[in-house]
Amino acid sequence: MSRRRLLAGIAVLGTTSLLPRSALAAPNGLSPKIDALIAKMTLEEKIGQLTLYPDEVRPTPRPINPDINAQAEARDRARFQYAEIRAGRVGALLAGTGVALGRDLQKAALESRLGIPLMFGADVVHGLRTIFPLPIALAASFEPALAEQTARAAAQEMSAVGVHWTYAPMIDVARDQRWGRVAEGSGEDPYLTARFAEAYVRGFQGDDLTSPRSVASCPKHFAGYGGVLGGMEYNATDLSERELRQTHLPPFKAAFNAGAITTMAAFNDIDGVPASGNAKLLTGILRDEWKFPGFVVSDAGSAEELVAHGVAADEAEAAALALNAGVDMNMGGGLYKRHLPALVASGKVPMAHVDEAVRRVLLVKERLGLFDDPFRSLDPKREAREVRTPAALALARSAATRSVVLLKNEGNVLPLRKDARVALIGPLGDDPANMDGTWAPWAKTGEAVTLAQGLRAALPADRLRVVKGSDIHTALPGGIDAAVAAAREADIVILAIGEGQDMSGEARSRVEITVPHAQQALADAVAATGRPVVVVLGTGRALALHGAVRDASAIVVGWFLGSAGGLALADVLTGKAAPSGRLPVSFPQDSGQQPFYYNHKSTGRPQAPGEAAFFKARYVEVSNEALYPFGFGLGYASVTYGEPTLSSAALPWDGSIEATVEVRNTGTRPVEEVVQLYIRDMAASVTRPVRELKGFRKVTLAPGEAQRIRFTIARKDLTFVGSDLTWQAEAGAFDLWIAPSSAAGRPVRFMLGKA
Repeated sequence: MSRRRLLAGIAVLGTTSLLPRSALAAPNGLSPKIDALIAKMTLEEKIGQLTLYPDEVRPTPRPINPDINAQAEARDRARFQYAEIRAGRVGALLAGTGVALGRDLQKAALESRLGIPLMFGADVVHGLRTIFPLPIALAASFEPALAEQTARAAAQEMSAVGVHWTYAPMIDVARDQRWGRVAEGSGEDPYLTARFAEAYVRGFQGDDLTSPRSVASCPKHFAGYGGVLGGMEYNATDLSERELRQTHLPPFKAAFNAGAITTMAAFNDIDGVPASGNAKLLTGILRDEWKFPGFVVSDAGSAEELVAHGVAADEAEAAALALNAGVDMNMGGGLYKRHLPALVASGKVPMAHVDEAVRRVLLVKERLGLFDDPFRSLDPKREAREVRTPAALALARSAATRSVVLLKNEGNVLPLRKDARVALIGPLGDDPANMDGTWAPWAKTGEAVTLAQGLRAALPADRLRVVKGSDIHTALPGGIDAAVAAAREADIVILAIGEGQDMSGEARSRVEITVPHAQQALADAVAATGRPVVVVLGTGRALALHGAVRDASAIVVGWFLGSAGGLALADVLTGKAAPSGRLPVSFPQDSGQQPFYYNHKSTGRPQAPGEAAFFKARYVEVSNEALYPFGFGLGYASVTYGEPTLSSAALPWDGSIEATVEVRNTGTRPVEEVVQLYIRDMAASVTRPVRELKGFRKVTLAPGEAQRIRFTIARKDLTFVGSDLTWQAEAGAFDLWIAPSSAAGRPVRFMLGKA
């Protein structure tokens, strides 16, 4: 057998035959209308529906992808694109916004022989013009309902400028903070990520996908992309199938259960087979096991990259692998258009596979109501009045406030005293260009409110002095001297430092996840004045903190909070609002601990706290603990936890038990507490994590108030992927914590009975 025939065989692994993938029911049932349309289509028109091009008529204000458009020379691209659309050779466009030209493009599509409407997509990850906190920041709220609200607002805004389809949410579980795309996801825990995944999908898609204010969501990247080796962007992964199913697939299953009707194939390989050519993943699991009814789009150029991966000899082979594996739509420069005609003619790609892919794409367009109303979401009146509305900006401020995490507050230096003289020092203090974070190409620089602007609105004019001190990466002439002078004249220093917004996100992997050297030097010099220092960290990932940053009196994780970020931070710092966020990622002691995550396995030689280090699983330089663990965060009042109690120490196989704990506000201010439930399987047939998040509640406590928080535990909460790669539970002992973080609390034990 030739190598090429062998690879063609690999492309159909996981299917029972080449024909037809009948498990793929239409999103809203079978559609005779779509079947009749497919019967009229030429192969060229079918391939057109499987082709997604970057929008050359309405390019983004700032580039968000490499140049993957191989259609024509740059000067001719817009004209060429109109011609291709009129010829029926384009199914969707990427990253364009604007109603007037959007209507022109749709008119061109309706002038094609069959008049099939275009679908307009865009990477609206955390807002279009109203920028909400980065997803990693919103995850810190531990409020999926808040994420649903921001997604609904983003859908209303993007649909007002002509977008039908968003490449979000990003739901990769990220356990290595060196990976830049930590910023786009919901952290290191699959349970938390799954809850946010389903919330985002509900928010984007709403109750009715045909509504002009709803957009189709596209959970990404399917699958395992958060496991890239070394935290390096676009890198390989080394995942067992159990790890894939246990950690990386559950958020996708939750998103699909919530109604997501598209997904995006990942860049990485899985067990040696790249996701964009992986039939076991895209057909065997996604369609045959899960009965996913929607379509799969490649990531930008990921199908073409099967050649660079070394599993395809050339572009034609890459196109065959991708289409046969289950990549319905190609995002890029026309790979399918160039090669599918010959591949179908030769039989290397069965026409049945092409028809199945076209059917899935057209059914999504039908589900969006585009056949009935091709100009839905292309209303100039909506565009004029429904972008950056007061309601959206108010939600942005609320979401940003609730995403802030207070990690340290020695001596209760926060909230700021009303009479305090404040020095705001650091490159992120008054820099609107560094407020939004990654994936905000439609935001206009200067629209976001900076921390300096927020504090000026909250403090008397004579109580605030703003000094930059340094740039993000480089020292400023006289910058440290000016910062030290300002600090000496102040009662308290707010040090706004961290990453620039271009240091996290796609293609922003870092070897050292630390504060840049110029800012560290600034922090050390300011701290030497002896004034209390409040560090406000701008970041899209967990950072390893050192020196004066680590030793500051207070540490606030400000992430990248978007349009109203400065107002939200000022609200928290001055006490107008109390911090209520908790870490969705573990802050390590050092970069070298990566990958680091709380729900690791025990190993055969675990080191218990206080135990001697020799011959134990640990590094020489640091302990195995996080500097600040997953789930950790402080408020402006202290909360005490009682001992958890169980309604029974025996959990019946088909029953449930209740776990209860009393939490009490022992402070003088109201507080919001995130009460977290963790479980450990003490002895299973495969190794299990030392703790796993299984539930959480965010509760408000008045001063002195106590509440009893209850969680219900059933067998389904104890399941795992066993040695046969199926989800199962096993009878035996389990430890349970109800605690304020993944590193706190004392366990109680219960037994799961036998079936």
